[in-house]
Amino acid sequence: MARVKFTAGRIRAFECEPCKSQSFLWDTEAPGLGLRATANGVKAYIFQAKLNNATLRTTIGLEKAWHLDKAQAEARRLKVLVDGGQDPRQVKVEQQAAQDAARDAAEAASLRESVTLGHIWPEYVADRIGSRENGWSEHHIAAHRKLIQAGGEARSRSRKLTQPGPLFTLSSVPLIALTTERIEEWAKVEAKTRPSSARLSWRLLKACMNWCSTHKIYSDMVPNNPTKSTRARESLGKPKKRNDVLQRAMLKPWFDAVRQIKNPVISAYLQCLLLVGARRDELAQLRWDDVNFRWGYITIKDKIEGARQVPLTPYVARLLEQLPRRNEWVFSSPAAASGRIAEPRIAHNEALASAGLPHLTLHGLRRSFATLSEWEETPAGIAAQIQGHAPQGVREQNYIRRPLDLLAKWHAKIETWILQEAGVNFATPRHADEHSQVVEIPVHP
Repeated sequence: MARVKFTAGRIRAFECEPCKSQSFLWDTEAPGLGLRATANGVKAYIFQAKLNNATLRTTIGLEKAWHLDKAQAEARRLKVLVDGGQDPRQVKVEQQAAQDAARDAAEAASLRESVTLGHIWPEYVADRIGSRENGWSEHHIAAHRKLIQAGGEARSRSRKLTQPGPLFTLSSVPLIALTTERIEEWAKVEAKTRPSSARLSWRLLKACMNWCSTHKIYSDMVPNNPTKSTRARESLGKPKKRNDVLQRAMLKPWFDAVRQIKNPVISAYLQCLLLVGARRDELAQLRWDDVNFRWGYITIKDKIEGARQVPLTPYVARLLEQLPRRNEWVFSSPAAASGRIAEPRIAHNEALASAGLPHLTLHGLRRSFATLSEWEETPAGIAAQIQGHAPQGVREQNYIRRPLDLLAKWHAKIETWILQEAGVNFATPRHADEHSQVVEIPVHP
């Protein structure tokens, strides 16, 4: 092997010998340091030595990238490793692994500190929406988004701006800092001004933290669910049972006011909520394909069973027949982004006020159906099945299989009684006596 004292000039002049793929030049000053030149003109510093009676060779770096002094210093360092019985190549691999581990640890630490509740909340909602077995309604999805909103946006029908959601104060908190103590302090504050919304937020947050605990990335940040706190639950208190319901005497003023609502879709929707006893979102998501006018039934998406069929009673059928068919939705709304009815509460509250009736929620109409059905001594199981309640008791769960015709018999009785009490003279030609006067009151007189 040719050995010379490396200088800048000799290194610059050294080239690969003709008819060879590579040539080597070795330094006399730094043992093991060599210069390799290839046929394509590339030069690189290398190190070669004997370890355990075997020759090892490793590349230090390109000649253009390494100054001669640094290359010689690197060769001496590698020589020390070899003299100590270490393979420089293995040492390099171990050092790189240590650097990678340190970098990964730093990135993980940075991620742990930067990932906040506000970051993961949209991901959580999107994941649950995409789950086939999830079954979240649009109302439930909207609640998740509303409870963590920043607020400050203009309302569609008011000059007031939207308020921050109960979870907004926690949205900037890193998951690793979302401790039980932090949740308890949040619960104390929120319970003073909006306990109902705070309780809902707490339940949804608990489900989100359970999701995080099984996530491949976030599980290390949430080893234990911080929302499982007795103190937080005690601070938020128990929800009060709602007793809003339409009494028998309230039916006439309620129908009179609701049927005067200028929007025929909202008017029909509110009447159907009372006469069908369905959940508000179940009815709002009704499609024309779900309504069978010929055989007299409606298919409703059910959060318990997935879907259920309920009778299409005569008056409800007439209400639906008079609605405009703008799109796939029965209760359509050209102004809504979804194309269907979005917020009927405002019109309902105005109707209640005009009739001098006490406040009544949309769910109160569902509660009213269950209550008013007892005036006709309707069997509890039948009313529950129409409303989509889970069967109660061994007999209901395992033995009773009611046909749709049986439900229709009782459902028609309930509707007829409610309309009579409301002073709505409605009859269908096939049920009317030929000598009686049939008075059909339209949805909007």
